[in-house]
Amino acid sequence: MVTTLLVVVVCLAIIFDFINGFHDAANSIATIVSTKVLTPFQAVLWAAFFNFLAYIAVRYWGFHGGNFEVANTVGKTVLTEFITMQVVFAGLCAAITWNLITWWFGIPSSSSHTLIGGFAGAGMTNAMYMGANAFTAVNTKVVLTTIAYIFLAPFIGLIIAYVITIIILNLCRRAKPSRAEKWFKTGQLISSAALSFAHGGNDAQKVMGIIYVALVSSQVISSGAPMPNWIPICCYSAIAIGTMSGGWKIVKTMGTKITKVTPLEGVAAESAGAVTLFITENFGIPVSTTHTITGSIIGVGLTKRVSAVRWGVTINLVWAWIITIPISAVLAGLVFALVHALS
Repeated sequence: MVTTLLVVVVCLAIIFDFINGFHDAANSIATIVSTKVLTPFQAVLWAAFFNFLAYIAVRYWGFHGGNFEVANTVGKTVLTEFITMQVVFAGLCAAITWNLITWWFGIPSSSSHTLIGGFAGAGMTNAMYMGANAFTAVNTKVVLTTIAYIFLAPFIGLIIAYVITIIILNLCRRAKPSRAEKWFKTGQLISSAALSFAHGGNDAQKVMGIIYVALVSSQVISSGAPMPNWIPICCYSAIAIGTMSGGWKIVKTMGTKITKVTPLEGVAAESAGAVTLFITENFGIPVSTTHTITGSIIGVGLTKRVSAVRWGVTINLVWAWIITIPISAVLAGLVFALVHALS
């Protein structure tokens, strides 16, 4: 039976994906805008197109085996017996709230982690109301893996970007600077497309998992049933439209405040981010696109000198990453407690 709360939850999930799109638009367009390869408007259209193309690749071209592995992982954050519509509602409310707060202050935090933190926090609060240990509500493996990749994803991106930059510098050391810059500006179109494609494939899936468990919780579909086609279509569309809306405060942080980025370094950073995301998507690991590309940008900065990276800005970003999951969990717990008291 379709309830009013289920409709609200599905709408909130799609709204979250829209916000995720403009919040994380900076991930795939920050360097291409800062190097003036594309105008901001051209860049968001470019990114949005490849965001949605990721859906077509998975559904119709057999990309990643035709499976939405990240969606499956996120849907298993909270154990089935502790999932209710109120849990999903509270988790989404918390995720949307924290995303809007960080967007307002131009902080490139992780939309992925705020969603997982909110879902986990609401599930843990529900467990306490049921008289169970709060930590028994969450899938420890999923949560610990997600937490580990708060640090691993940017580090992997950093290493790959550093290596790619060094290789490119050595291959092109005899090229004329003007000609090389032209090559790399063209190369950025390809690398930003790859990163946008990976971003769409990674981030849209997270909400798909949340909508799926909401449908199971409401007994609209049975557990283990195939995911209805409308879910990925809506999620990928929402994230693509959100990307077209841009997120200019975060673009400024990512594109100029961490380190100055040239077209060559933009190619290296975007390529490293895309490679990292493709690898983690293949294993169904819900990593942060934000963390990955931030680490990649730092990696290209380190090829010049350590001082080329603005470490003060970077440390502030890391703190934002660390507090995202616990703050989202607390917010979700408060929302769940309020909903529970009113119901």
